[in-house]
Amino acid sequence: MAFTAGSDAPTQGPYLSLRRSGLIAEQAYDFILFMANTRLRPDEAFNLQHRDVTIVTDDANGSQILEIEVRGKRGVGHCKSMPGAVRVYQRLLKCPKPIQGETRRQRQQRRKEGGESPPPLTVEYPKPTDLLFPGNHIKLLNNLLDRIGLKLDRDGKPRTAYSLRHTYICMRLMEGADIYQIAKNCRTSVEMIEKNYAIHLKNTLDASVINVLKPKAKIKKKELATTSRADSHDDL
Repeated sequence: MAFTAGSDAPTQGPYLSLRRSGLIAEQAYDFILFMANTRLRPDEAFNLQHRDVTIVTDDANGSQILEIEVRGKRGVGHCKSMPGAVRVYQRLLKCPKPIQGETRRQRQQRRKEGGESPPPLTVEYPKPTDLLFPGNHIKLLNNLLDRIGLKLDRDGKPRTAYSLRHTYICMRLMEGADIYQIAKNCRTSVEMIEKNYAIHLKNTLDASVINVLKPKAKIKKKELATTSRADSHDDL
């Protein structure tokens, strides 16, 4: 299997394994960024085809975002990404598809039989029906988390690709996004977000609302003096 970025790239030898490893690592990197900027569940991301993703301009602030048609355990739905997902998707569009070149055994057999050399390999780019992430990057992600000491959280629970969805929701809450809109974009409930995310974020608590004190009644000195004289007159 030959992975090449151009028609002039070598199609045999040690370059291939290095190039293939590089492409896998680059796509795993893009997978992490894409997930953290789109709120998708892992199964939804792996089901995505290029025809499900559209780059649009956000009417609210003029920035470019992705409109995604999501297919997963909850059926078909839609979500809008953060602007950070756009550059990731543009890289995926420009990434050449893996192409199969002549193997060493095939080349030896061809030469033995006196056959002609195969035509040069041509670079193909993703089609609308191709998957955004054709490979499974879970193992690479798990190895990366192990190497940097982040596989387990402070409670001893393992971090997974699903944790990137948690990252998206927490970042939105920390920026003050409306919890109802977050729930709608994530295709979940407000109750679920409050139960699993909001309780861990201190800036979801508004101290100015919590620390309200009932105003104390203030009596002016003049009014006190008048009341005191009136009480003395009544006593006489």
